[in-house]
Amino acid sequence: MPEARLTLSIPEHIWIGEISRRYPDAEVTIVAAVTDDDAGVGVAEITAEELLAVVEDMTDHDTLESVELLEHHGNTAMVQFRTREPMLLFAARGSGLPVEMPFDIQDGDATWELTTTRETLSELVTKLDAFGIPFEVEELRERVDAPESPLTERQWRLVSEAVDRGYYDTPRGTTLTELADAVGIAKSTCSETLHRAEERIVKHFVENATRPREVAATVEE
Repeated sequence: MPEARLTLSIPEHIWIGEISRRYPDAEVTIVAAVTDDDAGVGVAEITAEELLAVVEDMTDHDTLESVELLEHHGNTAMVQFRTREPMLLFAARGSGLPVEMPFDIQDGDATWELTTTRETLSELVTKLDAFGIPFEVEELRERVDAPESPLTERQWRLVSEAVDRGYYDTPRGTTLTELADAVGIAKSTCSETLHRAEERIVKHFVENATRPREVAATVEE
């Protein structure tokens, strides 16, 4: 599943785009936000030297129906707001994508971290274009979930120790006797545990791996 990081350039007509550019050093973090068909409600953490001026400008902005100061400590405040034009959230909702919170906004740019399908990401791009919100894809990568280990905890510890000590290197960096002494078990127990672990690893690999095409063709012939 793709993971992406987008930087959105918020248009001036959107309140947070206008105000964050007016105070470029202000750091705004959208902690939570929800939308309905007509408006959006959110909570923002704002850190700025001119904090009171930022909050006053929010209160006076035409598209913000309400602004409530929840907390205030030094240059940081927690503010709840309601807006008639939550364009970023409308774009995300229209694509079926839940926006991962929190996300940061500074000097007119918002940074979104997304984990979604390629289809939903493509739909988001379409919605952002429709709302006139420019963006750049800063990073796009495919998330690979770690496979489930077929080993027990005891087997895992022994195999890991064997790898660290070079038991599976060519030539070997340690002997079975040395490995057994290092982990404090009998040589016969070490050999049996490794054999069972290797059996599980090989069977798990064969069940889950894709057979190379050239090898498969040779076998089938």
